[in-house]
Amino acid sequence: MGLFTSTEFDSLECLLIDQLQDLYDAENRLMDALPKMADAASSSKLKQAFQSHLEETKGQVNRLEQAFQLLEKSAKRKSCEAMKGLVKEGEEIINAKGDPAIKDAALIAAAQRVEHYEMAGYGSARNFAQRCGRPDVADLLQRTLQEEGDADKKLSQIAESSINAAAARV
Repeated sequence: MGLFTSTEFDSLECLLIDQLQDLYDAENRLMDALPKMADAASSSKLKQAFQSHLEETKGQVNRLEQAFQLLEKSAKRKSCEAMKGLVKEGEEIINAKGDPAIKDAALIAAAQRVEHYEMAGYGSARNFAQRCGRPDVADLLQRTLQEEGDADKKLSQIAESSINAAAARV
């Protein structure tokens, strides 16, 4: 299965629902992965960032459930193959051997790939909701899009302020 699992889209709302199901699965997968990433991090700042984003992710799942309710659809997960792959890459880093600072840099890189994937998905879904005349749903998605962008910036700040410099000294 790919990003779009429906063989027929007959409306933009149908595409919106498809994308929400994909994001719902992605966020649920991320809720399972973030504690493992936090455990694997050696930097206390990075551990805290992962733990903090886990709490945000729980709120994002709740917002997706609200979006389904507003659209009068049941909250269903559609297997997000992209997130499966991103999580698998993260697990490879978690299980890798090597210097802790370099491993932290790799964890940040993996986490930023996730954030960028999510930003693309939420941005598209928000635009679809706007075009469908659903500003209520678009507002929920925009809130999450903002959080994902903030998480990406926080990861960049952690990388640039300490992690990458420590990794370069190895």
